[in-house]
Amino acid sequence: MRLLIRLTGLALLLLGIYYLGQNIYFSTNPYPYWWRGIAADASILFLTTGILMFFALPSRDKVLSGIAIAIGILLIFASSRAILNPTSLWQFVLSLASFIGGYQLFTTGRMSI
Repeated sequence: MRLLIRLTGLALLLLGIYYLGQNIYFSTNPYPYWWRGIAADASILFLTTGILMFFALPSRDKVLSGIAIAIGILLIFASSRAILNPTSLWQFVLSLASFIGGYQLFTTGRMSI
C-alpha cells in the first residue's frame, strides 16, 4: 500500500510539472559569441545534476541541489530565451495543488491540509 501511495504522489508531482510547463517554451538563438553554447550546455548539466542530487542526497545536503538548480536556471536566461505564455488561474491552481499534494504523498506518504 505504501508503494501505491508513493507512486500516486510521483504521478501527481509529474502532473503538476506538466500543467505548469505547458506554457513555458525555451528557444535558443544562434549568437556569434562562443560562450552562449557553453552556457546552454552548462544549464542542462546543472539542472540535471541538481535534480539528481535532490533525490539522492540526504536531507541535510539538499541545499547543494538548490544551488545547482538555481545556477542552471540563471544559465538558461543567460544563454537562451525563455518564453512565458499566459497561464489561466485555474491551470496555475491545479498545477500548484497537484505539485504540493504529490510532493507530500511522495515524501511522507500522507497529505496534511
